[in-house]
Amino acid sequence: MNNSLFNLTVAIPTYNGAPRLPQVLEALRHQINPEKIRWEVIIIDNNSSDETAQVIKDYQSNWPEDFPLTYYFEGQQGLAFARERAIQEANGTYVAFLDDDNIPAPDWIAAAHEFGKTHPKSGAFSGQIHGEFEVEPPENFKKIAAFLAIREHGSKPFLFDPDNLRLPPGAGLVVRKQAWREAVPKTPKVVGNQGDALARGDDYAPLLYLHKSGWEIWYNPAMHINHQIPHWRLERDYLLSLAQACGLATCQLRMINARTREKPVIWVRTILGNLRRMVKHRLKYGDKLKQELIPAFEMEFYRGSLMSSMVWLNQERSGKIENDKKK
Repeated sequence: MNNSLFNLTVAIPTYNGAPRLPQVLEALRHQINPEKIRWEVIIIDNNSSDETAQVIKDYQSNWPEDFPLTYYFEGQQGLAFARERAIQEANGTYVAFLDDDNIPAPDWIAAAHEFGKTHPKSGAFSGQIHGEFEVEPPENFKKIAAFLAIREHGSKPFLFDPDNLRLPPGAGLVVRKQAWREAVPKTPKVVGNQGDALARGDDYAPLLYLHKSGWEIWYNPAMHINHQIPHWRLERDYLLSLAQACGLATCQLRMINARTREKPVIWVRTILGNLRRMVKHRLKYGDKLKQELIPAFEMEFYRGSLMSSMVWLNQERSGKIENDKKK
């Protein structure tokens, strides 16, 4: 039995998003809704220091009553905490996440609602994410586009492969609220970006918990959003930091659904596999790693993935110490 007030909640976690939010809100204001879907918009302000609260207040003064716009402040820094707060506050059967630089197509909500109705075993699904670039991307950018949440997987729906970490990003992700509440821990272990500090893994962690509980993760080609990419996100320093941040989450993500006896094997494979990749990459590119951005990005990802084994081990030790203190 569905006791939700709305069919769908659009949740927008944001940190210092005042300059970006108006374009997202305008796109939501002009959604096509032929089936009269009941939906709402909630903003989760993740401890911003800009005018985000005022921007939302201004929009609320002349916002359509048909789909309410509500503001919440989440002081605990970290994208995963903002998303968890969104799940708590949402009144919809589904929660559709947009970042504050994601511009949904006019039929995005209608397409999400229709897919949810026709795929009752889906715990989460995501659509096509197209890059909208402020400057021309570097040569061979397509090889790393997925790391910037740009995903164009064609025109046919398919199931993602969580066991091999083939999953959609959090941008434009739609989740079944009840499934999330039952499967995903309320205190995130992988917290993602914290203010200006870059971190990754928070997109995949909830999906791995959903998968562990038996829910399906789908690709829905009928949902389209444009992801706005400013010039600084294509600069070398940012991209290499992003590569390392993504790599550092690898081991922790692989351990989420692992049995206790499998964990030592995964830990060793993480080390040996990435050492092998780094050696092969070095032999292939040599000094070109200093000049060519995409090979340098790949090497930084392998290095981060190698280091992720140590990150996971330290977290396990810290957790054990905390548990020992509680006893």
